[in-house]
Amino acid sequence: MAGLENYERVYRGRQVDVPWEASSAGVGLPTKYHGREVIRPLDIPVMHPLVAQDSPPADDVAVKKYVGLGCGLASLITENLLIHPFIVIRRQCQVNPVATKYHLVPITLIPVIIRLHQTQGLNTLWKGIGSVLLVRGLSLAIEDLVSKITPWPKEITCNSSMKAFGQHILLKCVSIGLVTPFYSASLVETVQSEIASEKPGILDVFRDGAIRLLEVGTKGRLIPIYALIPPTIAYGVVKYLFTLIVRGVSSRMMHLRRKHIQELKGAYSRDILSDSAMQDIELQSILVSMCAADVVFYPLETVIHRLHLQGTRTIIDNLDTGRSVRPLLTGYSGAVDCYRTIIATEGAIGLYKGFGSLVLQFAVHFMVLRATKWILTELTSILRPKPVQKVPPQSYYNEI
Repeated sequence: MAGLENYERVYRGRQVDVPWEASSAGVGLPTKYHGREVIRPLDIPVMHPLVAQDSPPADDVAVKKYVGLGCGLASLITENLLIHPFIVIRRQCQVNPVATKYHLVPITLIPVIIRLHQTQGLNTLWKGIGSVLLVRGLSLAIEDLVSKITPWPKEITCNSSMKAFGQHILLKCVSIGLVTPFYSASLVETVQSEIASEKPGILDVFRDGAIRLLEVGTKGRLIPIYALIPPTIAYGVVKYLFTLIVRGVSSRMMHLRRKHIQELKGAYSRDILSDSAMQDIELQSILVSMCAADVVFYPLETVIHRLHLQGTRTIIDNLDTGRSVRPLLTGYSGAVDCYRTIIATEGAIGLYKGFGSLVLQFAVHFMVLRATKWILTELTSILRPKPVQKVPPQSYYNEI
């Protein structure tokens, strides 16, 4: 180095004959000093705190993927099986026009559920589950069949064209319209009291739906199925579109939130868009969209259910006490008349009868998902082999 030619080479008080270029590279310097190992600056690894972490091990990625798949399966089972008792309670509250207790909060439903269990047994909360599953399967089968014989897409994405989007909505309209008679028959099996009605068979929903479809004329107070199809399609399509919008918005917000958290940490993690993270965001956005759609369209669902049950001579459980039954006697002329009648006779809050059951439904759904995720995470952490820890070499500074 310029200007240092006449200075002595000294290392820790001892003169050494080593060029500056070599000494800066650590060449020729002693490795022992008073019996201790000399540590050069280059021997100490320096890690900047803002450097992003390395990719997680393959085992961790697989574990997170299996946890996401397990949570998805638990959500599917909960949506189709575990929450059915709350659907039964909710529908019975919705279709009862003379009920004095509206059950807007979950706490009022607990004594009623206990009394129903005492008088009719636990099976009364699971009535109609077979027909509900058959109708859902029939709807999926019709959508799949129509999408194969027509150019209408069964699924759409954010990159789909307006033409594809319109064809997809048309597919939904056809599917809902064809399933409406069987949905009406399934609704009857869900709300009718088991102690005052004959227990239906497994496939009776198809027979009753076909009978309802063939009854084209007005029979008493029974509303013809062709008059029920338009409001049912409108309700189903609008609710579906609302669900898509909420799902997309909530998913985008969760992505931005995850990105913001990574920014606060100082660096982006390489698994910010991993499969496990995407599964978790997708599952949460689906649950949020379902909850929001059911809350917003609850009044319209009440109107649709009352129209479907009018004139069917259905006897339901009296959820004011939980110990008696009550026949359904209504005389609505259509959806608008049903809405106005509910507002006039039961008040605006009458459109939300049984809302406490919906709160219980999503509370149970959320708790099942959280419990499933926690259990799977704990099991995988227990069963996963522990990594071999490397013993770091003893440092000079640790001996001082």
